[in-house]
Amino acid sequence: MDAPKAGRFLPGMLAGTSVLVAACVGTPHVAGVPGASPAPQVPWTPPAAIVRPVHPADTSAKAAVPAELAARIHRLTLAEIVDVGLRNNTATRLAWANAQTAAATYGSERGAWLPTVDGDVSASRIKTVATQGRTSVQQSVLAPSLTLSYLLFDFGGRTGRIEGARQRLFSAGFTQNATIQSVVLQIEVAYFQYLANRSLVGAQRTSLQEAETNLAAAEERRRVGVATIADVLQARTAASQAQLDLQTTEGNLQTARGALALSLGLPANLPYDVDSTVTEAPVAALADSVDALIAAALQGRPDLAAARAEAEAARAGISETRANLLPSLNLSATGGRTYATTIPNGANSYNVGVELTIPLFNGFSRQYDLRAARFQAEAASAQAESFRQQVVYQVFSSYYALQTATRRVRTAEDLVASAQQSDEVALGRYKGGVGSVLDLLQAQTALASARAQRVDARLAWSVALAQLAHDSGVLDPRGGNPLRLTTDTTSTPSR
Repeated sequence: MDAPKAGRFLPGMLAGTSVLVAACVGTPHVAGVPGASPAPQVPWTPPAAIVRPVHPADTSAKAAVPAELAARIHRLTLAEIVDVGLRNNTATRLAWANAQTAAATYGSERGAWLPTVDGDVSASRIKTVATQGRTSVQQSVLAPSLTLSYLLFDFGGRTGRIEGARQRLFSAGFTQNATIQSVVLQIEVAYFQYLANRSLVGAQRTSLQEAETNLAAAEERRRVGVATIADVLQARTAASQAQLDLQTTEGNLQTARGALALSLGLPANLPYDVDSTVTEAPVAALADSVDALIAAALQGRPDLAAARAEAEAARAGISETRANLLPSLNLSATGGRTYATTIPNGANSYNVGVELTIPLFNGFSRQYDLRAARFQAEAASAQAESFRQQVVYQVFSSYYALQTATRRVRTAEDLVASAQQSDEVALGRYKGGVGSVLDLLQAQTALASARAQRVDARLAWSVALAQLAHDSGVLDPRGGNPLRLTTDTTSTPSR
């Protein structure tokens, strides 16, 4: 009777034990709080100890600015901005680390030209068991030795490995240079965008003042009885619109300022400002021809040089893989000395050998490896050629984009001058009682649009000039632009 009861009670006991174990396990606690939320819809409450307090005064992180620039934080030049950005940008640090890795790898591979020497020291204490009339023996043994191994010949495998590492070193170095130029371009574009927004704010403040002047003129004409309330309302609407446009651009200015700080690797709320004298630089046509710039790009573009180095590394891989199909000759030598209880003065031992390894068959894997290496080299070569064609197109496109931007600046300047005269005439006619308020507001709107187009045209020209320098491979890492511009601003760029 007892056995059946035990059989009935055993599953229940196991189930109860499982429930008890599950209840005991539960959700683990960390620093006094559950390690996970109790339900999907309930936020997790972290331990107070892991929440780092941040004070508002700490968020600007002024320490990110070099000490020598701290005194000029409110008037940074373009060169200083680029310097700060290159120091803080994570892309430049990553590219530099990759270049250092490639250089170390090349140094490691180059060590294959030298022999490998290893030292070994073994020490043992031996005690034998007394058996069949033999007495127990105790003996201490110390055996230092040196082993030398050297690859004498492998039909170019070692040479291919070293050359591949050498070309990858070149590729990593050129990639770092390309990354620096790309970061400089990114910083300059953000810098020009910020200056353009600041110039647009100034232009719209002028437009607001003019709108307020027009409103005052309309109110004066209504006061003396030569204008209606409709004129005043239309002028007031135009002034409100100008105020709204100014407030919108002021917000865009702060956004552009934060974007520039981000490109520099600085907090967006860092109290800084930049020197705006670059916006006063005269716009001139390019003196270099497109063919000369394409030639400079094909010679100096670091990313194109990196692609070519990768193609060379792939070709070196063919030699390395082909050597796996051929014999290799190795030299090995070992010399040592053994000290033991029975040999207190020690005894020398050595061996010298030459080993010839002949690959016979491994399921055609080596043959397929060679085939893959050849096609990888072909693909890398095609990729480098494709990138070369892209470089030519990029320079060609940037060149004519700069020409278009140069003409736009000149046309925008003429447009502003014409709109300024039209606005002055319309205001004079309105004050003289011979013009309508609609003509005045239309002239004012045209003038505000012309000023905005002038700012946009200068922004496009500055960005196009920096882009062409980048695409030509001559962008100055200090923020300068080495492209030659004509001194005659009325000349037409030559092809």
